[in-house]
Order: sequence, then C-alpha cells, then structure tokens
Amino acid sequence: MIKLVTIIGARPQIIKAAALNREIQKNFFDKISEYVVHTGQHYDENMSNVFFDELMIPFPDINLKVGSGSHGNQTALMIKGIEEVLNKQKPDFLIVYGDTNSTLAGAVAASKIHVPVIHIEAGLRSFNKSMPEEINRIMCDHVSTLLFSPTKTGCENLFSEGFASNTKPPFTIDNPHVFHCGDIMYDNSLFFSTVADEKSSIIEKLELTPDEYVLVTIHRDNNTDDPERLNSIFEALNNISFAEKKTFVLPLHPRTAKLLQANLDKTLYKSIINNPFLKILPPVSFLDMIVLEKNSKIIITDSGGVQKESYFFKKPCIILRPQTEWKEIVENGTAIIADADKNKILEAFSYFTKNNDLKYPSIFGDGNAAGFICEEIIKAHSPSAVDLENS
Repeated sequence: MIKLVTIIGARPQIIKAAALNREIQKNFFDKISEYVVHTGQHYDENMSNVFFDELMIPFPDINLKVGSGSHGNQTALMIKGIEEVLNKQKPDFLIVYGDTNSTLAGAVAASKIHVPVIHIEAGLRSFNKSMPEEINRIMCDHVSTLLFSPTKTGCENLFSEGFASNTKPPFTIDNPHVFHCGDIMYDNSLFFSTVADEKSSIIEKLELTPDEYVLVTIHRDNNTDDPERLNSIFEALNNISFAEKKTFVLPLHPRTAKLLQANLDKTLYKSIINNPFLKILPPVSFLDMIVLEKNSKIIITDSGGVQKESYFFKKPCIILRPQTEWKEIVENGTAIIADADKNKILEAFSYFTKNNDLKYPSIFGDGNAAGFICEEIIKAHSPSAVDLENS
C-alpha cells in the first residue's frame, strides 16, 4: 500500500484534492492510502468546513491551525508542523497543489528529510516574480520528484528551466519526471457540474437570466489594496453595467469587501452601492460558483482558477492582471488581458459582445487527470515491477 501525505491550506486546494481523493476511493483504495494535512493557512474554519461538506471529501486528519501572518512567519510555522507530521507518518510521497505558502512549506519540509514530492499543477509560470505565487511555484518544482503539469506549455516551461524530457525510473529529486496529465480541476468541473445543477438554486435566488449576466471576481491584493487599480476596475464595471443595462454579479472576497469603501473614491463608491445593475454578494459556495460560471455571458476575474473555469464552461474571460499563467486561453482568443486598465476592460468587453463565434479546443485534457496521476504514482513507487510486467 502506497502512503501519501497530502497538503492543503486554501479553499482552491481543498477542491483540487477532492478530485484525487475521489479517484483513490473509487478505483485505487486497495493500492493507495491518503493522510490529509490542513495547514490552516485559510484561517476561516467555518468556510473551509463548508467546502469539505459540499465536496463530499473526508475532513483532514490533522489541522496545523497556522492561520494568517507574514509570508516568512506563516511558512516557517507550516514547515515545522509538516516536518513533524512527515516524521511520524513516514509516507512514500508528499503531494502539494498549486502555488500557495502551504505548497512551498510542504515541498521544503519534505525535500529536506528526503520524502519525494509530487507537485500537481507543476510548470505554471506568469513570469512575474513580484507575485509570491510565482516564487512558490518555481521553488516547489525544483525540489519535486514527480511533476504533473496540466498543459503542454507547463511542460515546456519546465524543460526550458533544465528539466529533462526523457528521464527513466527510478525517479528521484535528482532525476525528476515531468508528466502532461491534463487539469485536475477539469475533472472536478465535469463531476460537480451535474451535482451543482441539482443542488444549487442561486440563479433563481438572485433572479438571474441565464446567459444574460456578467460574473466578476476580484481578490488579489495588488487590486484590492491599490486604490488606483481598484478605482479603475470599478469605474469600468460601473460604466459598462449602466451603458449596457446588464446585470453584473460580484461575489466579493472578504478582502475586497473590506477595502471597497476605504479605497474607492467616495462618489464612485456611492454610485456602486446604488447601481441597480450590480449585485454585490458575500462569497458563494463552490457549487453556486460553478452554476454562476456556466450560466454567465462573460466572466471578469483576477483569479487563476476562475480563468480556467471560464474556458471549461466556454465563456469569454477578461483578466484583471498584467499577465497570466494560463496563456493558452489568451492565445486561443477566448480571454483578454486587460489588467486594471479601465479602457482595456471596456475594449475587451466590447470585443466579446461583438464576437460570439469563439472556439474552445480541448487543451486541458480529457477529464481523467486524477486517474492518470494515481497510475503514475503506482508506477513510480515500484518501477521494477512495472518493468517486469511490461517485459
């Protein structure tokens, strides 16, 4: 039995971990066991609990309850706690997802004591090292043994950084292997799309007309904490909604909600609050978010995850960042980088309202990334057995 320790710390990681956990329970329960560690990076425990319940995955075996703090303090506490878990559990592999401080802490803790690291969502690059996430991605990749990239571009990024494309087992930190596996969130989007249709009533609750509203999410601190950027974004949203008489749905991240009044121009803030076309909501559940995404007309976001989901559900996307790690959707013409530039946001919106003949080729796999990952973990754990089987 292969023993995995999985590190999660933020809500998106809980969601990603659900796909692999579901696959293990369904098809690999006799070969793989999983011990889940929640670092507590996302410190709103009630919201995390909602996600565990809703996604039908087991609660973590342990919560380190690290909470918020500076990058250095938070990451250091995580490394300490994760190292203690690894020394006690003695897993065959440690799994980390994405690019959070929890990801970095897990990779550092495991690699220092020679536990092989599996990085799911490896190879993503925005090429902007001012983003903490970019540092986390790069450092995690370079101490990993198995690197599962959701896209071919991610693989190419790793090869350009010195990873070999033709490594042979046994795989180690000095002989890592890069896999193109497809996107594990695509697995989830397909699985939970039907569940969401059955369980979510948010369209009726908000009295929305499918394919007639715009979905907006804003949470990155370079947008929420910068008054100039936040004003530019909300000026664009305010202007478009009034001019087009189109409903904009904004499930606001707590950071955004807190800083909206503080950082917006007073006149603009008053206009936003009184704008009948802007529906400002508290954060919504994962299933409600899926329903909002798949029934929207256009998605405007600074979230990497929502960018991908816009593509999964074949919705044009306006990206409120200066660059994206999902450059494939921009190159495909179904997403436009507008940053926090009011005029670019207006132009992008105008373009998508006039161009409806967009194509969405399959660039994120076939919806079976989790199954592929499990199979490759088994092969990597016993390469000699696989060689005998194939001989």
